[in-house]
Amino acid sequence: MGMESSPEAPQPVRTVLNAVGGWIGRLGRIWVEGQIAELNRRGRMAYITLRDPVANVSVRVVCQTSVLDVQQPPPEAGARVVVHAKPDFYEVRGTFSLRALEIRHVGLGELLARLEQLRRTLQAEGLFAPERKRPLPFLPGTVGLICGRDSAAERDVLENSRRRWPAVRFEVRQVAVQGDRAVREVVDALKDLDSRPEVDVIVIARGGGSLEDLLPFSDEAMVRAAAAARTPVVSAIGHEQDAPLLDLVADLRASTPTDAAKKTVPDVGEQLETVRQLRDRGRRVLSGALEREAAWLASMRSRPALADPVREIDRLTEQVLELRERSRRDLGVSLDRAAENLEHTRARLHALSPATTLARGYAIVQRADGSVVRSAAEPDLGETLRVRFAGDGLAVTVDAVETDPEPGPETTDTTGGEE
Repeated sequence: MGMESSPEAPQPVRTVLNAVGGWIGRLGRIWVEGQIAELNRRGRMAYITLRDPVANVSVRVVCQTSVLDVQQPPPEAGARVVVHAKPDFYEVRGTFSLRALEIRHVGLGELLARLEQLRRTLQAEGLFAPERKRPLPFLPGTVGLICGRDSAAERDVLENSRRRWPAVRFEVRQVAVQGDRAVREVVDALKDLDSRPEVDVIVIARGGGSLEDLLPFSDEAMVRAAAAARTPVVSAIGHEQDAPLLDLVADLRASTPTDAAKKTVPDVGEQLETVRQLRDRGRRVLSGALEREAAWLASMRSRPALADPVREIDRLTEQVLELRERSRRDLGVSLDRAAENLEHTRARLHALSPATTLARGYAIVQRADGSVVRSAAEPDLGETLRVRFAGDGLAVTVDAVETDPEPGPETTDTTGGEE
């Protein structure tokens, strides 16, 4: 602030506060948006605590009651407003405040435009992508429930869940579900339940309301906290027509708190009926399979090879014996035919054999070198020849040659001594 000071020469409080007040007084007017957390009227003055809807910070706003009454209806606690104010510093108490010159309700159209812009931003970041959504456990051991204090939504979830599955356990966190404290309390409860390993699913439930009442469930901080949770989150805010941004980022959206109980906790009666149906179906399938196998076995047993194995062996034995007998007959016929052929060949050889001719009384005359004498003119006088008969032979010497133009069949043309 430009003031010189030291431990030996400190500045008095009035001087410091006067300097701070002068510095703040030079600030210009500013538009501020927030939610009225507290509003007190004292005579002609109104004292407002304006809270940030996301962060846990607030500022004091002072104005005349006429500034409030300009708006119809006048702003009340919990209303979302825009304040045109000038920063002010009260030196006597050393407090900072905003002196409101004009207060306006945040219009519905403006709120919807902001929500649409936030929705587009979150969608571009992929927070609404279907692949991010996790399936709920079939039978949660413990269900985390975030709801209003003594609310109908809490009763709907608890009663319907226990009616469906009496053994289900709940971790209930009662928080503010509207107003300036809703976002902070819901986010804190969500983080607390998400840190507990025994909690399998978290349900955030509220029983409907106006757009302004449901604004906390479209708050960016709450939406990002739900997206960052490791535990599956079920959004059950309002009714079917209500669509806060929390519905888009949650792993499952339920139209009502009752619908959330039905989607989170299975019905024990339905599950028992399903088990019964599956068991009956399994029995039918198994019985049908056994009947088919039994029919197949009966069909196999009725076949001749299994019904009377000895008969098949006898049939094959008869077939072998028949084949053996046929082979014997064929072999005997072949041998008889070969024997006849051999006998015919022997007879032909016997008929053509020179020994047969010799046995009828003929003889063969051979020289000493074995050559056959075919004419009386061939041997020389005095030459020794061999006369061969069927069983023996003679050695003869040629003494003379006789010419017999027609010799008899039983005469010999040569003479000689016995060998």
